[in-house]
Amino acid sequence: MDILKRIEKYREDEHRLKWEGTFVDYLALLKETPWVAQSAHSRVYNMIKDNGIEDVNGTKHYKFFDQQLFGLEEALERLVEEYFHPAAKRLDVRKRILLLMGPVSGGKSTLVTMLKRGLEKYSQTDRGAVYAIKGCPMHEDPLHLIPLHLRDDFYEEYGIRIEGNLSPLNLMRLEEEYGGRLEDVIVERIFFSEDKRTGIGTFSPSDPKSQDIADLTGSIDFSTIAEYGSESDPRAYRFDGELNKANRGMMEFQEMLKCDEKFLWHLLSLTQEGNFKAGRFALISADELVVAHTNETEYRSFISNKKNEALHSRIIVMPIPYNLKVTEEERIYDKMIRESDVSDVHIAPHTLKVAAMFTILTRLKDAKRADIDLVKKMRLYDGKSVEGYNTIDVEELKKEYTDEGMSGIDPRYVINRISSTIIRKETPSINALDVLRSLKEGLDQHPSISNEDREKYMNYISVARKEYDDIAKKEVQKAFVYSYEESAKTLMDNYLDNVEAYCNKNKLRDPLTGEEMNPDEKLMRSIEEQIGISENAKKAFREEILIRISAFARKGKRFDYNSHERLREAIQKKLFADLKDVVKITTSSKTPDETQLKKVNEVVARLVDEHGYNSTSANELLRYVGSLLNR
Repeated sequence: MDILKRIEKYREDEHRLKWEGTFVDYLALLKETPWVAQSAHSRVYNMIKDNGIEDVNGTKHYKFFDQQLFGLEEALERLVEEYFHPAAKRLDVRKRILLLMGPVSGGKSTLVTMLKRGLEKYSQTDRGAVYAIKGCPMHEDPLHLIPLHLRDDFYEEYGIRIEGNLSPLNLMRLEEEYGGRLEDVIVERIFFSEDKRTGIGTFSPSDPKSQDIADLTGSIDFSTIAEYGSESDPRAYRFDGELNKANRGMMEFQEMLKCDEKFLWHLLSLTQEGNFKAGRFALISADELVVAHTNETEYRSFISNKKNEALHSRIIVMPIPYNLKVTEEERIYDKMIRESDVSDVHIAPHTLKVAAMFTILTRLKDAKRADIDLVKKMRLYDGKSVEGYNTIDVEELKKEYTDEGMSGIDPRYVINRISSTIIRKETPSINALDVLRSLKEGLDQHPSISNEDREKYMNYISVARKEYDDIAKKEVQKAFVYSYEESAKTLMDNYLDNVEAYCNKNKLRDPLTGEEMNPDEKLMRSIEEQIGISENAKKAFREEILIRISAFARKGKRFDYNSHERLREAIQKKLFADLKDVVKITTSSKTPDETQLKKVNEVVARLVDEHGYNSTSANELLRYVGSLLNR
């Protein structure tokens, strides 16, 4: 019954939001809430802004796009700040068609769908409320009723600019239904709906020989000509084209560049002058955002055709590249899997991450700096720390290529291969190796990969495999080390005692013999070398540790095993290096003894309880790491 109650509540809310009144009532409403008279572009911008904006590392993050688009912060910032924001301020960019250009499966259609669904919800809020002349098939702005000669006075009184003229149908209705008394015209609140063709339209080209221009601009209703006597009578015209129905909101022009020219010319007048021609009428005013999307190849072909020059200046092209961050790519795959019927299949930790690494490597271009390879570049783009490099280096790398991210493997291909892996595997659990194997097999079947690219991509699979090898060893390392937690803490305390003596130029006292000893340089270096601390850098690292201990002491806190991330990593690696033989024996023994079996079970339990594996994937991981260590 819960869903029925929700439906009932939705119906009640919809009824509560309805409003109807005369034009006089509408003007009174404008006095209280002048924002309801905003333009279509302004409504889209305010919808995005009202959802919240954050500053993340110098880039604006728009919460509106959070749940569907990942890793496109810079492209979205450019879209909002260079198009929607100035268009909302009535600057000249609103007189342009917005063309989203990018590779397949890069998020263009998702972005447009989000804007359409967002407008539908926004029109049900107070800030996004839309009002129209009742009975108008184009949901016309009531302010078009104000005569041209009074519009300056209206702006002085209300602070609202009026653009556009009354449509032929409403002009006739004003005279015949209301006797010219515009103050009596009935106004109603409308709600955008693509399904009901209110304020949101979608146009998709088909066969040029069969598609009619009426799909865009409406058509004559021949059944009513006998009644009204003329094709130029607006009552004998169906104002039901996509440009009519999308008025006050937005229209998606799918595959615009594949469209026949006669359809595109209507967009010239609509975008530049805010009107279009239909039937035997004067120009019809329309306020709508026109969004189109295409790929780079089609766009290059379009602009190379001299016949399209008039449209070039009417288009603002916004590149929508592929995401270039591994963590964001993981989120894309996770979302696509959750929306599928295989969301209950166990996917071992790091599986999607390793698939994302391969995908991102195919999209990156080699850095012009010889000291940065693709793996380092991938890590830097993902916000990971790489010794010797900082955020300035990242900015410089991004400036090297303007088209980075416009090519490479698309998310759909990866999801297709993951789906194939899930279906083919006998156990309800898949891991990174399964997916890498499937990605490799699928390259031969990919229709648009050249032999040269295929060879490169094979190499990237090997690179991703090496990255996974390191990840797998670390996972098992952590699980084993936690089993030796007391050993880790003892090693840590021993190291800290030696560091303190070294920095303070003191000696240590042997706990058994009581004799004084120099700090154990061999022990300290064996730990520091695990995380790449050089001989020259050891003094600074040890002093930094001592400063951190002092800072903790001043705050009344105890410096422990988890207080310094890099030192903890060094201790784990050192302990794991010492335990490597134990791990090798434990994971690779075909007939483990009772002690070994107990240790394996402890590690499997820890992988399951604390690392997100199930028993199948945990055992697969242990066997794989054992094989790596035995090589």
